[in-house]
Amino acid sequence: MKYFQKLYVVIVLSLFSTTYAQVDSIYVGESNIQTYTPSKLLEKGKLDIKWFNNLYTQTRAEDDGEIVDVDRSNYFTTSLEIFTGVSESKKLNAGLILEFRSNTFGGKSAGSVFGFNNQLGESRSRFTHIAPSIKIAPFESLTNFSIQSSFFIPLHKQESDSKFAFLAAKSFIWQNRFFYDYTFTGSKFQLFSELGTRFFFGKKSKNPDGSSNPEGGYANNSVELAPGVFLSYFPSNKFTVLTFLQHAQLIEISNKFSQNYTATGLGAKYQLSQTLNIETIYSKFIRGNDSGLGQSFNLGIRAIF
Repeated sequence: MKYFQKLYVVIVLSLFSTTYAQVDSIYVGESNIQTYTPSKLLEKGKLDIKWFNNLYTQTRAEDDGEIVDVDRSNYFTTSLEIFTGVSESKKLNAGLILEFRSNTFGGKSAGSVFGFNNQLGESRSRFTHIAPSIKIAPFESLTNFSIQSSFFIPLHKQESDSKFAFLAAKSFIWQNRFFYDYTFTGSKFQLFSELGTRFFFGKKSKNPDGSSNPEGGYANNSVELAPGVFLSYFPSNKFTVLTFLQHAQLIEISNKFSQNYTATGLGAKYQLSQTLNIETIYSKFIRGNDSGLGQSFNLGIRAIF
C-alpha cells in the first residue's frame, strides 16, 4: 500500500496548502460552521465535501466485567463525504460516502497505521465501504431537524485475517442519523443533538453447531443505537469550541453478541475562508462493556461551495 501512503500525503499537503492560501479571504455575516450544521440542508446546486480522519488507539479494554491491559492496537478511518442540494426547497440532499481503513496490532505505535500495510496478524489496510446517501428535512416548520440515511456496501471479504487482525465489520449497514440543533439567544451558544441507528445485515458469525462461519460478520443481525449531545461556544462567528458526550449500544437480535461504550471529549472548528473550515476533536472512551477503553484523535476539512 505504499502508493496509497504517497497519495494520502499528497492530498494532505494539497488541501492544507489550499487552506492556508485562502485564510485571508474576507467575508461577512454568519460563517459556514454556524449556518451549515449537520442539521441543515444545502441549497439546490450547492456542494458539500468533507474529508474526515479518525485515529483510535487503545491499551485497555473491558472484557467480561473486568478492565484489562492489552497490547496497543490502532484503528484509522479516513472518509470522504460528498453531498449536493437537489431541491429548490432545501428539503432533499443526495450524496456518497467512501471509507478507507488502516489498522495495526501487537503493540505497534499509533502512527504505524500510516504505513497502510497488510501483514498477517499485524496490520490490515484497504477500502471498506461505499454508501449512497440521502438527507431530508421532513418538517416545513422545523428547518433545524433533518434525517440522513445511508446504505453501506462492504468492499472487503474478511473482517479478520487468520491471525485475528480485524479490519471492519463485513456487513451491509443501513444507517440513519437524526439531527437537531438549537441556537441560544445571542448566537454564542449552540446545542446540537444526534441519534444514530445502524442495522447490520448478513450471515451470522457462528454456525448452528457453534463453529466459526468465515462468511459471517460479528455484528450481523444486530442494531446499534448511538445518541450524542454537543454544546458549542462561539467566541466569534469564525471559531467555535465544543464539548460532547456520546454513547453507543449494540443490541444483538440473533447473533448472540452485544456491546456498549460511552465517550466524551473536546473539539474546535475554525472557518478559514468562505469555502473552507477545519475541525479537530479529541475523545476519551470512559466506560464500556466488551469494548475498548482508548482514545481517538480526529481531524476534518470541509468545503462548501
